[in-house]
Amino acid sequence: MSALEKIRFDEKGLIPAIAQDFVTGEVLMFAWMNQASLSLTIEKQQAVYYSRTRKKLWFKGEESGHTQKIKEIYTDCDNDVILLKVEQVGGIACHTGRKSCFFQKLNGNNWASVAEVLKDPKEIYG
Repeated sequence: MSALEKIRFDEKGLIPAIAQDFVTGEVLMFAWMNQASLSLTIEKQQAVYYSRTRKKLWFKGEESGHTQKIKEIYTDCDNDVILLKVEQVGGIACHTGRKSCFFQKLNGNNWASVAEVLKDPKEIYG
């Protein structure tokens, strides 16, 4: 049985994927993968996700240049979640121009931004 055959995709053919900084351990982002994107990620050693809104493969950084080089790939005990340990090229994983997509911290009953914008998204995406 191949590595991909062991993965348990959901009824839509998807699996959650978490990208984590290989050096610091910081969680950078969450996205979805399908069998094709996971296969390409393994083959190219670069993160490829599946965009549910665009209904197509999404090569991380294809527009921004902020690619993710794969260092290690894990699955959980149930084989239904993927963890990618990555080198985040350019230091920005989030489309908001921040290092991580997880920059909003619950403070009482409000969400507070706890990370600075490293680059204006208008400069990244035009």
